[in-house]
Amino acid sequence: MTPSPPLRLGWIGLGSMGLAMAINIQKHLKEKNFTPLRYWNRTLSRGASLEELKGVPCWSIREVVQGCDVIFISVSDDEALTGVIQETLASGALSDKIIVDTTTVHPSTTRSITTQLTAANASYIAAPVFGATPLAQAGHLLMAVAGPASAIGIVSPYLKSVVARNVIQVGDDPSKALLLKTSSNFITAGLMYLLSEAHTLAAKADLPAPILESLIEQNFGAYAHGVSRRMTSGAYYPAKRQPPSSGLELGMKDVGHGLSVAKDVGMELKLGELSMEAMREAKAFGDAKGRKMDSSSVFGIVRQRAGLDFETDVVKVRDGAGK
Repeated sequence: MTPSPPLRLGWIGLGSMGLAMAINIQKHLKEKNFTPLRYWNRTLSRGASLEELKGVPCWSIREVVQGCDVIFISVSDDEALTGVIQETLASGALSDKIIVDTTTVHPSTTRSITTQLTAANASYIAAPVFGATPLAQAGHLLMAVAGPASAIGIVSPYLKSVVARNVIQVGDDPSKALLLKTSSNFITAGLMYLLSEAHTLAAKADLPAPILESLIEQNFGAYAHGVSRRMTSGAYYPAKRQPPSSGLELGMKDVGHGLSVAKDVGMELKLGELSMEAMREAKAFGDAKGRKMDSSSVFGIVRQRAGLDFETDVVKVRDGAGK
């Protein structure tokens, strides 16, 4: 029996998350002596570190799609993803190709894309990821997958223990993976707002932040502690020329999807609305300062509303204002 040829993998989109995941896949391929990853990005030089690992740069989406069996996509939003899918559909025959999409979009966008790619005889897997760039770099993201079971079986060896610490199987409807991701984003935004108020209350009432943070870690777990650390470490307000670990604009997009889904099913997400309002204020603050803001920057807004400075003492010392 003739063995099947190794899969040819491609990657489209090299933002901070996409690049980190693509690097982990290329490292895996290189270690196994498999066919190297082919990649494309609007700014191709973003893939320099991939090329150093023997990844293969491509000059167009068509080149990636037609030269690969499995194509991963990681772009910023619904509009960008729709554009990539249109170029994919226009690239040529897609029969038996598998598209694995890690982009966080509205579930309705996923439904539309599923219909288009299925009509072109391609398999579409929605595979949104949970976690910020540092987790992506470490290969410790959590991933949800939904789509044809046979296609998921084919790509599974390149997911768990390569780009993700674990994979949640959601079912055969890709849009449900995005509904799960939207729900997660809403929970995270709510937790950020809740912990922002808790830390601000502690600051106003003279309860030391490390003591509150110790309680958060021991009583509410590692995830809540990680969110808390983004506030107490000063990461909520990145230093000048320092990129955020999770951009505010993407956070606003994600919470907006949750609010939209809630409206579609006839309910309100009060905590989501509170979070979105604070995010808008944080964006205005960052724009005025010429600074890129983290999605946890709602902490600074909650502090301001309570009569405190946007910047904690930790941030002031870091930025030289506390000396």
